Amino acid sequence: MSTGLLVQYVVIGLAVLASALYAFRKLAPQLTSRWLAAASIHFSQPGQAAWLRSLGRRLQPKQATGNCSDGCGTCGACGPKPPASARGGAMPLQFRPPQR
Repeated sequence: MSTGLLVQYVVIGLAVLASALYAFRKLAPQLTSRWLAAASIHFSQPGQAAWLRSLGRRLQPKQATGNCSDGCGTCGACGPKPPASARGGAMPLQFRPPQR
């Protein structure tokens, strides 16, 4: 195997890994937040090296800010939106059987 081919495989593998991690964070944000918190706690312990403690601080997940964009889901206000007719938008079509 040539060096160029090996470099190509490494670059493609890193691109696939990065895209898989990005998709996983988008599809399962609470699970990845728990995993990051667990890794952060493990790396931030006093007996670890300084660079591992620094990595642990970086891996800490962001805290919930209390707005609807953080995805916490604790208040129930981020539920399904009302239909367009209730928001003043277009009314959906309603088909009725012919009257006799």
